[in-house]
Amino acid sequence: MEPIAFDDFMKVDMRVGRILAAEPLPKARVPAYKLSIDFGELGVKKSSARVTDLYTAENLPGRCVIAVVNFEPKRIAGFLSEVLVLGLAGEGGVVLLEPEREVAPGQRVF
Repeated sequence: MEPIAFDDFMKVDMRVGRILAAEPLPKARVPAYKLSIDFGELGVKKSSARVTDLYTAENLPGRCVIAVVNFEPKRIAGFLSEVLVLGLAGEGGVVLLEPEREVAPGQRVF
């Protein structure tokens, strides 16, 4: 990958959010969940997340995640995904990026 300037990096708005609800996205070609995520002052946003290999819908609510909040919304299997939840390709599936300690929803990552 080519190097980017710090100013380019700062254009990506990554925030901490707390998952409020998760349910299967039945029309998705690749198994995914529909997530409702609280981003504090930014409000509640929706996201489609392909994290079904390592997480159940029941153990996601309450978990804090990192997401890009300034991408254009994208329709996925009839569902409008407003933010991109970040994760890593781990053994057995996608591992969600989470803050190490408790932080308020909406805090910016920099």
